[in-house]
Amino acid sequence: MSNKAVISLATGLEDPEKVMIAFLVALGAAEQDRPTLMFLTKEAVRLAQPGVAVGTACEGCPPLPELLARYAAAGGRTLVCPICFNAKALDPENLLENAELGGTIPMWQWIGNEGATSFSY
Repeated sequence: MSNKAVISLATGLEDPEKVMIAFLVALGAAEQDRPTLMFLTKEAVRLAQPGVAVGTACEGCPPLPELLARYAAAGGRTLVCPICFNAKALDPENLLENAELGGTIPMWQWIGNEGATSFSY
């Protein structure tokens, strides 16, 4: 049985609490040494660019930059939907270190035949 985790996030900073929860789930998996992939779509693709995920979602919540840094440090990967990214005319040369453009085929290739636990936000 696989111990991989895939977290799909379609929401950006229009709902920072949802973003925070998605990254907490991903971070929890990555820091437990699970191979972890965030799949960003729709407005969430903006989060793959440096300086976008800023601030805190709520009083007492961890800062978003801290969550993203910890996720990257734990080996978490980020796959960014190229269709959504290009539709927003974002700069493909300006991605977080652990992020890359890739759609559903690379996601399924990463999952492989053993499957993965998935969460969607």
